[in-house]
Amino acid sequence: MNGRRIARLAAAGVILVMAGHAWAFDPLFAQGSIPANPGASMTPGERPCESGAPGQPLTLHEAVGRGLCHNPKTREAWADVKAQAAAMGVARAAFLPTMSGNWQGVRDDSATDVNGHPELGSNTTATVRSESVSLNWVLFDFGARAAALRDASELLAAARATQDATLQDTFATVAKEYYAAQAALGAREAAAQVERMTQDSLTAAQARVDRGVAPVTDALQAQTQHDEAVFNLTKAEGDAQTALGMLASDIGLDPGEPLVVPAATATPLPDAAYSESVAQLIDDVKRTHPAVLAAQAQFEAAQAKVTQTRAEGLPNISLVGKYSHNNQPATLGLGIPTFPATGHDAYVGVQVTIPFFEGFGRHYQVRQAEAEAERQDDALDGTRQQVALDVWTSYQAQRTATENAVHSESLLAIARRSFDAAEHRYRAGVGNILELLNTQTALATAQQRRVQALADWHNAKLQLASKLGRLSMRDITQRLPTE
Repeated sequence: MNGRRIARLAAAGVILVMAGHAWAFDPLFAQGSIPANPGASMTPGERPCESGAPGQPLTLHEAVGRGLCHNPKTREAWADVKAQAAAMGVARAAFLPTMSGNWQGVRDDSATDVNGHPELGSNTTATVRSESVSLNWVLFDFGARAAALRDASELLAAARATQDATLQDTFATVAKEYYAAQAALGAREAAAQVERMTQDSLTAAQARVDRGVAPVTDALQAQTQHDEAVFNLTKAEGDAQTALGMLASDIGLDPGEPLVVPAATATPLPDAAYSESVAQLIDDVKRTHPAVLAAQAQFEAAQAKVTQTRAEGLPNISLVGKYSHNNQPATLGLGIPTFPATGHDAYVGVQVTIPFFEGFGRHYQVRQAEAEAERQDDALDGTRQQVALDVWTSYQAQRTATENAVHSESLLAIARRSFDAAEHRYRAGVGNILELLNTQTALATAQQRRVQALADWHNAKLQLASKLGRLSMRDITQRLPTE
């Protein structure tokens, strides 16, 4: 094997590695399960991440899809999965032999002067090349590599579960902001209706004052109510724009991107229902929630790390081999000219490495790994408690939102009839301005509560599904009436 051949092999290896990046080169099958994009695991069979202008109107389905793809947290979780998959490949590679090649070409200029005996001196100039190939293959190591592979496998499982949990949280966050935007837009519309009602009331009051059938205080009170309605309308407009900006940011758009969100009343209520009791839901979530699965995998990875650390302090047996070749000139003795020559060296054998003493470092490394495993066990218990509390809280919030949605409908109907009656009485001259303004305020409050109750109802359903770790795109079969 000459230098040119080794150089060609090295160049071929570099080309293969570079091509691997373009061809997704994965000889150890460590990266085959990586999702195609950050949100692919929750959007199977759907088209890749959307970009460009949002739909008009923006549906919840599109908003969630954009959020899952473009939110920095989901991209970070996706990158972590890819990193852990690569670490899995590194752990598998430890079971394979390693080979390395070396080529050296030097210009050798050597001179020797022997004092008093010039005939023994020498002066040689030569171009010396040497090539070598070495092999090392660990055959047995008391389970260190197997433990490292187990550690990498569990960390990959933890990364995948963490990604699932991140997607669930992002899904729920985008849905929450979407419904908040709907509520803010609904509140703006309700404020606009109130402003129109107060303007009508002001007109009616002023007309009665002008006819002399009502005191001037009626017009002043109506003017005050109208001015307050204008103030509330301005505030509602600002709140709506803020909510739309937050939604745009969550789905990877600039806050100033114009969004059109349908009214909350135009959205059918989620039909997800849970027949299980809250106790059953809590029991299930302690075992199946992605955050719990991630914590469980982290604990098992920490246990594997303890085994790996212990095994690394034990002997290992390796198969070693080497072949080298050079053209170093040779001489028959002192003072005799050098002659062109070639040489080679080859060996193969078994190497046993025994770490007799490591300065007690191994002892403390094992203790550190054991403490980390204990910490992960405690973190697992904490995660189970947290997801159970989240489910309990979300379950109660869902029940409350359901009841409030029902009551808000009847409250709005009663408030509207009361206002209509008071307005009719006032225009007929048998009612007073206070009655009209009070029913007007009650109607405005009922309208705002109705919009907020509908948004809360939608959000509570999805938030409970998120806390259970069951959210999927099937939960948002949102359609507008005209679709």
